Amino acid sequence: MHQQRNSTAFLVACSGIATFAGMDVFMKELSIALGAYNALLWRTLIALAIMLPLFLSQRRAWPQGAALRIHLRRGLVTAVMAFLFFWGLARVPLAEAVALSFIAPLIALYLAAAILKETITRQAVLASFIGLAGALIVIGGKLSGSYGEDVVAGIAAILLSAVLYAYNLILQRQQALLAHPVEIALFQNGTLVTLYLCLAPIYAVAPQPGAWPGLAAAAVLGISSILLLSWAYARAEAKVLLPVEYTAFIWAALFGWLFFAEALTLSTVAGTVLIVSGCLLAARQYPRNAAEHGAADQA
Repeated sequence: MHQQRNSTAFLVACSGIATFAGMDVFMKELSIALGAYNALLWRTLIALAIMLPLFLSQRRAWPQGAALRIHLRRGLVTAVMAFLFFWGLARVPLAEAVALSFIAPLIALYLAAAILKETITRQAVLASFIGLAGALIVIGGKLSGSYGEDVVAGIAAILLSAVLYAYNLILQRQQALLAHPVEIALFQNGTLVTLYLCLAPIYAVAPQPGAWPGLAAAAVLGISSILLLSWAYARAEAKVLLPVEYTAFIWAALFGWLFFAEALTLSTVAGTVLIVSGCLLAARQYPRNAAEHGAADQA
């Protein structure tokens, strides 16, 4: 029974990652056509319009105190993180962008030590160097040929986004102890909308009619991914589902080739293998009870 539950959760989590990768396809196209800011603004408005009735239908109490503060803090981090990632994604091939984002769990190790006072082991340090080597291979392979300033800026934006995503992982652990997934999704989208609307008088542009289907699809795929992954992580340990995260590279490589004619380079594959190896090595330092806490945090 336990094995069957893990298998089901694993398949559902794979679906969640594939769904998220599908959202990246729409967001890359939208970021190129509308700019990252407008793509995020209108997609998040649609997502908020979907999540608000869902939250109200569950008749949950409005968050207060610590829960509200963590919602706002994570929303602020996510707003900047998402903008940097999709701004970079418009300039860097999909597979390479996803590969570089995989360094976030390694950075999170050091943030966890600083913020949560967790111990960093020699194994974690070794994992970090392996992951860093992988990232350098991906970057070196991209910059070894002819490239423009936009590519360099895009890589820098994705790396900075990965740093913020690492901090986002720490906040996610704290937030999951205080709130339900539907509440988290609602307030994340609500905070993003509020922050992005502050810049609307300067940057907001109404999308052309042809952009709305893509925006709606990105919003639905993003919400679906959150719900699928939350369901899976509530039913299986984090160590069981950890390899699922790296299937994102497979989808990114496939979708990049299908929709954007992006070639997959040997350096990107080699670098990704090193980054993933580093993340898996780092994950082995946590005992069983830590993995269980990780699963609960994602629920």
